Amino acid sequence: MNKELIDRIDKEAHDSLELTKINDNLYLSKKQIDVLDRYDIEYKSKSIDSLMFEIDEILNDSYDELLDLEDIASEISEFNYYHNTKK
Repeated sequence: MNKELIDRIDKEAHDSLELTKINDNLYLSKKQIDVLDRYDIEYKSKSIDSLMFEIDEILNDSYDELLDLEDIASEISEFNYYHNTKK
């Protein structure tokens, strides 16, 4: 691969992980937003706790393995722990 292609792939990967402020209580990456949109999960007016609750409900009610949604749930939960839990 040439250097320009590698640089473009690296930039796209970085951009997809960069957090965007959704509201005062919620920051999401482009990748997370894409997955939430794919499952028609409304996130713009929700707190991080209500979003995590809704994702858990979908995962618990589904008979399919929703690995991408499980990954997002884990990432949001981890973000919540490290940024919103008083230590």
